[in-house]
Amino acid sequence: MEKRVLQWLQVLTSLLCCSTNQALFTVSPSSSQMFKGESVSLSCEDEDSSSGWMLRRNMSIETRTECGSDWGRSAGSSCYIDPIVPLDSGVYWCESREGATSNPVNITVTGGPVILQSPVLPVMEGGDVTLLCKTKTPPSSLPAAFYKDGSLIRTEPAGHMTLRHVSRSDEGLYKCHINGSGSSPESWISVRDKPTTTAMPPTAPTLSPVDPPPVSDSTQLVLRLLCHLVVFCPYCISTVLMVSLYRKRHTGNYIPVSMGTAPPTQAEQGLDDDYDDVITAVTTEHHF
Repeated sequence: MEKRVLQWLQVLTSLLCCSTNQALFTVSPSSSQMFKGESVSLSCEDEDSSSGWMLRRNMSIETRTECGSDWGRSAGSSCYIDPIVPLDSGVYWCESREGATSNPVNITVTGGPVILQSPVLPVMEGGDVTLLCKTKTPPSSLPAAFYKDGSLIRTEPAGHMTLRHVSRSDEGLYKCHINGSGSSPESWISVRDKPTTTAMPPTAPTLSPVDPPPVSDSTQLVLRLLCHLVVFCPYCISTVLMVSLYRKRHTGNYIPVSMGTAPPTQAEQGLDDDYDDVITAVTTEHHF
C-alpha cells in the first residue's frame, strides 16, 4: 500500500514539474543564422537548478540527440559547439528529466558570405524587431535589400531594417541581399500574441436614491454617546435598586427597644399630694 502511494506521489510530482517548470533557452551570439567556423554557446536557464536540463537537437539525418553524445561539449545545462559547421543546422531545445521542454530554436549555419541576424525566439506582438544583413568580411555594414516571403520590402543604406509594432501579419521567411556579396539564407520570424489583461476601469462612488446621506463626525459622536447612555443607564438603575434593597434588609435585623416607664412609688405619690395641697392653698389665698 505504501509503495503504491509513493508511486502516485512520484507521478503527481512529475506532472506538476512538467506543467510549471520551463527553461529559458539562450543562444550566444543571439542570431538564428551563423557563419561556418564560429563558436556557439547554448544554455538552459532555470531557477530550479535541480531540474537537470539537457540540450537536444533534431537534424535531417538524426533526431533527439543529446549534447555531448556525438556533437558539442556539455557543461551542466550548457552546450558549446566550436567550431560550428553547416551539418549542425537544425532545431535545438532544452529538455528536463521529467519531459518538460523549452521553446525550440532553429539555427542555420552557412558557408556563404552573407547572413541575416534575426531573433532566435518568437517576438512579442506590438514590439520592434531589428534585422541586420551582415557579411563575413569587413566592412560588415553595407547597403542591403530585405525580402519577406520572396518579395522585396525595401533597401536600407546602413544594412539594417527595423520592423515597428509587429503583428501576426509580419510572420514569414526573411532574407537579405548585398550587391557584390550575395544573399543570406532564409529565416522564419515568429510573432507571439501579447498577453491580454482585463482590468476594470476605476469608477467614482455614487449614492443611490435609497442610500442614506453620509453622517458627519459630530453626528456620529452624539449617536455613540447615546448608545453608551442606553447601555449604561439600566446598569446604574439596577445598581441603585440593589443597594437600597440591601440596606433595607440590613436595618430590619435590629431588635426594637421599649420606652415604657415604671409606676411611681408611695413616697413619690405623697410628694405629689403635698405639692397639690400647697398649690390649692395659694390659690385660695388670693381670692378676696
